[in-house]
Amino acid sequence: MNICPICEGVGLVRVVDVTGKWVSRPCQCQQAEREERRIAAARIPQRYHDCTLDTYEIYHGADRSLAEALFQARRFVEEYPAGTAGKGLLFTGSIGVGKTHLAVGVLQRLVRERGVKGLFCDYRELLKNIQNSYNAQVNTTELELLKPVFAAEVLVLDDLGAQKPNDWVWDTVALVLNTRYNDRLTTIVTTNYADVPAGAGALTDAERAAREPSLGDRIGDRMLSRLAEMCIRVKMTGKDCRQTGVKRARFG
Repeated sequence: MNICPICEGVGLVRVVDVTGKWVSRPCQCQQAEREERRIAAARIPQRYHDCTLDTYEIYHGADRSLAEALFQARRFVEEYPAGTAGKGLLFTGSIGVGKTHLAVGVLQRLVRERGVKGLFCDYRELLKNIQNSYNAQVNTTELELLKPVFAAEVLVLDDLGAQKPNDWVWDTVALVLNTRYNDRLTTIVTTNYADVPAGAGALTDAERAAREPSLGDRIGDRMLSRLAEMCIRVKMTGKDCRQTGVKRARFG
């Protein structure tokens, strides 16, 4: 077992404060341990553990929206919480442009630097677990699953709209978003769907079949409007780096 050479395992160090008095302060080793506990409590998947704002890279010739998205993510962290007023971020764009990377990067920095209690939540996995809770043989209840989602100071809701919509899905999305909206809690959302209304009434059946579904189609226009109140839109445009294998160059 390694013992900290500064505090010798006590966890406290004696320092002189601004008034000249000797006071006790938590040792850096204790601060680091608390930081790692907060990161573990955020339940960030292993795949995204290395996703930080400093490791987000932009390939040569990339659309300018990616650099703008990184800038907005960094500014959001700098201004949190006073300058963000309870608002979150809505990252939209096609697959592989780095939406989840930036969302997790913001979450990690807020947890480490601001001490927030954060949570990463995969949208499809959440809905699947809630549906499974209705099984009489499962001991976990819907409320127990949703409680940490409701309570997180900062929630990353990843891949919103990925689940095929129905009335139950729409009701569940409404419950999550409205609860967090009413409590003025910060929600960071990623989605592959365009941030536009469903527009079903203005289209024929053939036009609807040929049209790419929007976020309004997937979560309902009412919740799309709620997101507009809750989040700052960050639109990202570019190639799918995971499929094309484009060479990436660090930005900045």
